Amino acid sequence: MSEVAFTNVAPVVPVRNLDAALDRYRRLGFAAHAYEGPNRYGFAERGSVSLHLTEWAEHDPSRTGAVIYLYVSDADAVYAEWKTSGVEGRFLEPADTPYGLREFTYVDADGTAHRVGSALAS
Repeated sequence: MSEVAFTNVAPVVPVRNLDAALDRYRRLGFAAHAYEGPNRYGFAERGSVSLHLTEWAEHDPSRTGAVIYLYVSDADAVYAEWKTSGVEGRFLEPADTPYGLREFTYVDADGTAHRVGSALAS
């Protein structure tokens, strides 16, 4: 039996307003667009990262928020870029972790926590 290769992952993130979420991801440097079909669904892509966005009327950021971990080459540079983008949400400043990453967290208006980390320099 041959082993099946897993080649990519695209988490599906609940949002209250798809248009607002697509705009937010564009401001964070993602290419973002809505699904061309009848459903309120969208895509945000940057480099090899792909996120799917689904508009969900029952979404409550305090109960149904998501957490996404994004590995990047320079967490400080992404923090600086995102912090000055004007997006609504809460930022926790970059810090070194005991598990060898420099990371920060951005929590958006839909309650999604974006944890962003890069390897510490050796």
